[in-house]
Amino acid sequence: MSTESTRERPDDAAPSAEQLFTLGGERVDGTFRRQESTFRDWVSSDGSTAYPAEAGRYRLFVSWACPWAQRTLIGRMLKGLEAAIPISVVDPIRDARGWAFTGGEYVDQENGWSFLSAAYDATDPGYERRVSVPVLWDTQTGRIVNNDSGDILRMFSTGFGELADERVDLCPQPLRDEIDVLNERIYDQINNAVYKAGFTTEQDVYEREVRGIFALFDELDARLANRRYLFGDEPVETDWRLFTTLVRFDAVYAIHFKCSLRRIVDYPNLWPYLRDLYQRPGIADTTRFDEIRAHYYRTHPEVNPSGLVALRPLADFDAPHERERLA
Repeated sequence: MSTESTRERPDDAAPSAEQLFTLGGERVDGTFRRQESTFRDWVSSDGSTAYPAEAGRYRLFVSWACPWAQRTLIGRMLKGLEAAIPISVVDPIRDARGWAFTGGEYVDQENGWSFLSAAYDATDPGYERRVSVPVLWDTQTGRIVNNDSGDILRMFSTGFGELADERVDLCPQPLRDEIDVLNERIYDQINNAVYKAGFTTEQDVYEREVRGIFALFDELDARLANRRYLFGDEPVETDWRLFTTLVRFDAVYAIHFKCSLRRIVDYPNLWPYLRDLYQRPGIADTTRFDEIRAHYYRTHPEVNPSGLVALRPLADFDAPHERERLA
């Protein structure tokens, strides 16, 4: 399907700060509320859903800048699904028209769209909510299967059967309940909390969220003192859900969103743990600091009116982590 979105505006349309803000959620009484994902269908290898696991049928739309998208890129890579599920990448600089394909490496090879909103309009012509990445798109039916990053990551772990590398288990069945609990805590108190801190207009909300972030950082740092990863000797999806926030923290969230009590490099265990994850094969390739910084500092004028991009803090992600001793 190649239907173009009707949401396009002239290139010289100047987006307001409020328009830009609503691309990430809404403010209610000064508090940032993230929009719930709308499309929650599932790919399966056992015929239990309307979307069978088939190589080449699905396409993943992502931004290198987005932490929610990065977790799905990591899952796709770790599960050996790169050949089975091609990707299309949007430009990290987003305005009121939403995520865009601007040319060069930012091209929709499948449909030739200019804006990712076309996928949402094709799936639901009445769709009026924000357009987000990642998106798992079904090329056969011409609709979005799922736009929830947690669902997509779990789907890559469990839904693609023999297409996926079964040597890597990101969600072992015996640990699944514990994984789900910690996933939710990390989402509420870290992954999403940095946005709640950064986008609030209320001092008490900001302080509450930032103190909550660092309280859980302290707890996780202690947890990692005697285990290499959050659940043992191998990383699971919880580690990667945490990783995408940690890797952005000092360069973006500590500065841009004022999450400034401490830095990740100040932690005796979280910092080596972050380097350990970053140095695993293929992970650095999914981490593009220039795109991350450009996205945050240049697309939130209500937070950073000047649009200046903060220099990346000095930190050696390739330094030895010495976490092997805990395995």
